[in-house]
Amino acid sequence: MAILEQVQEDVKAAMKAGEKDRVGRLRMLVNALQQEAKEGSDDEVAALQRERKRRLDAAEALREGGREEAAAAEEAEAELIEGYLPAQLSDEELAELVAAAVEEAGASEAKDMGGVMKALMPKLGGRADGKRVSQAVREKLGS
Repeated sequence: MAILEQVQEDVKAAMKAGEKDRVGRLRMLVNALQQEAKEGSDDEVAALQRERKRRLDAAEALREGGREEAAAAEEAEAELIEGYLPAQLSDEELAELVAAAVEEAGASEAKDMGGVMKALMPKLGGRADGKRVSQAVREKLGS
């Protein structure tokens, strides 16, 4: 079942259960996924990752501004979104994929990072955050 369909089913279940806050958060996800589909991209995982990142960035900014309650709400939305994302790779699995991509790209120094990332990202399928991946590649290339 596609992620959008799953979220829509969860909206119905939350409505039946009378969970107003959850319904609102799930509807936000439905809107984001529908917008992604309208724009011609069917990459639901990428859309969810963007939405999750937006929530985490907003939570950080709110917390810096002293708005703890609003930051907690944003983090709750990010956590909800995580539930629909594929399971994240362990550090060991990521290291193996990075090593294979470095070998595939013939990379040996930091300036080769772009080629490694280009080879690696499609293989991850949204199972690792971009920052985490770039950090692992940098470490592997020794920069």
